[in-house]
Formats: sequence, C-alpha cells, structure tokens
Amino acid sequence: MLDILGLDIEAEAIYRGMLSNPQDGVAALADRLGLTEERVRTGLDRLSELALVQPSAREGSGFRAVGPETAMEVLLARQQADLAAQQMRVEASRAAAAQLIAECSTLRPRALDNASEQLIGPEAIRERLAELAASAQTEVTTFAPGGAHSAEDLRASRGPNSALLERGVRMRTIYLDSVRNHQPTLDHVTWLHGHGGQVRTVPDLPIRMIIFDRSQALLPIDTDDARAGGVVLRGAGTVAALCALFESVWSTALPLGSLPQCDAKGMPPQERAVLRMLAQGYTDEAIAKRLGVSPRTARRIAANLMERLDARSRFEAGVHAVQDGWLPSSR
Repeated sequence: MLDILGLDIEAEAIYRGMLSNPQDGVAALADRLGLTEERVRTGLDRLSELALVQPSAREGSGFRAVGPETAMEVLLARQQADLAAQQMRVEASRAAAAQLIAECSTLRPRALDNASEQLIGPEAIRERLAELAASAQTEVTTFAPGGAHSAEDLRASRGPNSALLERGVRMRTIYLDSVRNHQPTLDHVTWLHGHGGQVRTVPDLPIRMIIFDRSQALLPIDTDDARAGGVVLRGAGTVAALCALFESVWSTALPLGSLPQCDAKGMPPQERAVLRMLAQGYTDEAIAKRLGVSPRTARRIAANLMERLDARSRFEAGVHAVQDGWLPSSR
C-alpha cells in the first residue's frame, strides 16, 4: 500500500510488524513474518535509509520503529523533495537544450536548406523577422530576455504587433520580472497586454526566442549578442522541443498585473532564481544577464542570500541552502 511513497511490500510488512510487536528482534520478526533473517536485515536497512527505524537502547531488539504519523511525514517530505529536484533537472535540461540549439547554429552552413536558415547582422534579422510575422497565421510565442529595452526598439515593435493582433494572430510573450522596474518597457508591455497580447513574466529566461505558428523558430546564433545573427529552424523535432520549453515556462510564469509571491522562506521568485544559479556556479555577470539587471544588483542579491545562509562562499551557500531546505537535494 505504501509503495507509492517508496516503501516496498516487504519493508512495509517489517515496519508494521515492528509497530505491532515492538519487543521482537530480528529472529522473532523473521519467524512471525515467514522471512529469513537476512531478508529482515535487508528490510531494516531500507527502513533505516528512509529514517523509519531508529537505534534503541532497549535490550533484545536494538532498534525501534518511529510512530506512523512521523513516518508518513518523513516519506511525504522525501517524495516532495525528490519531485522538486526532478523538476529542477527537467527545467535545467530544457534550458540547456535550447541554448545548445542556439550555440550550435553557428556551425551550420550559411546556405539555405530545408531545416535551417542563417541570418547575419541586425538588418538581415529585422527583414526576416518582418517576413515571418507577416506570414504568421495562428500564433507567435516569444521569450524576451533582457531588462530595460530601448525606447526606439519598443516604438518600432508596436506597428508589427498591432498588425498581428488585428489579423487575429494570438501573441504570447514572456518577459523578465525586472521589466517591472523600467517604466518605458513596462508601459510597452502594458500597451501590448491592453491590445490583446498575452504577457507574463518570470525571474529568468534561458534564451531569446520567437516561434511562429509552431513551425518555425528564430534564435540568436550568439547568446551574448543577439544582434550578431540569427538562425531560423524548421525541423519538426527541434521546433516541437522549443514549443515544449515555452509551454513549460509559460505555465509557471506570472500574469502581468500580478505581484510576485514569496515562498515559505520569505524569498521572492527573483531571489529563488539567484539561489539556484549560485548553487550552479554562475558568476555575478551571468546572473545579471539572466535576470536582466545590473551586475551591481546581482551582487547585492547574492551577498544578501549568502549572509542569510551564513555562507562564506558560493559553494557553501549551495550546501547550506540544501541543508536548510531552501533548495531540494539533487542526490
């Protein structure tokens, strides 16, 4: 019955036997359950790993079962931590896959083929982007990393965005939470939302990306300089993976107008993102880029977290964060 919580049938039987007959030792348990003593010891090892049995000074058995209320809390907490760690691994894998696709696009031949098309320079990107937008029929989805956007770029984007929305093309865009602190960008995002575009924000984004009709995706060839060039990808498997990445981030993003909520530790989403990146070894500059903030702001957030965690290094901050339950264990 408890296998869903990670307790196999034999270990569960041993645990129940210990609760019913706390005075039994290994031999008595084996006799009562019809098991060999070796299998009982194996089951006890498993229960010990799950923290469901503890050493006991009582003569005879040398161990005791923890109460069922505490045992269930332990099993549920372990499962929640495992699920959180798995979710972090999935998100990290998706982000790494998207970045790898973008970085490897620089190795593609410059000639056109059926699966990709390389664009060099901002003018080529701008022209191709206009063509893709003009031919879009159903939906345009966008990752828009970077913090403050220039007023010129914001003004230039309103015309194409209006044309798309007037044609009934669905627009979903994910910005960084930091745009809420830059009034011109916030005004544009509010304008886009007011004209029918759907807008959400997240603490950090893996890459700049625009997907048209779930069939073509435009990504930068240099993740450090989006204006250097881009690549249009059409491969069904690649575009499907990028669509899945977008949907995953969209499902957890915060709708425009909502305020970021602190977690049980009192951390807002931006601080949680910094803590994850600290544990993964990101520099202040890399953190700043992912958040769309200045390196000074990234250093301030990181220093505050390290002070709260009583850590003298980033590695120690990661260790303390796991030990204190701020981050799930990934072992």
